[in-house]
Amino acid sequence: MAWLFADPVGHYAVAGANPGGDGKYSGEVTVEKTGDTYKVVWHVGDDTFIGTGIGAKDFIAISYKSGKDTGLALYAEQSDGSWEGYWTYAGGTQIGTERWVRK
Repeated sequence: MAWLFADPVGHYAVAGANPGGDGKYSGEVTVEKTGDTYKVVWHVGDDTFIGTGIGAKDFIAISYKSGKDTGLALYAEQSDGSWEGYWTYAGGTQIGTERWVRK
């Protein structure tokens, strides 16, 4: 099968809202190509989240962890080159939102 991959590689300003709308946050995210996958690193306040992503032409899906917390995120590329998506913690019942703007 021939895949048409998204190209999220880069450095971004990130802003989002926690699941259930419980607080907003901002920081930075970096996406690197690692073979067929992507390494995604978020720096939000004093926290660092590290994820592994896979994608196709319309999206990138990322599993991530920070300490004992793990979760899942899904982003779609927007026409302006930003990425918008949704995320949750493992076992979560609500979703948060997030937007990446290329620096």
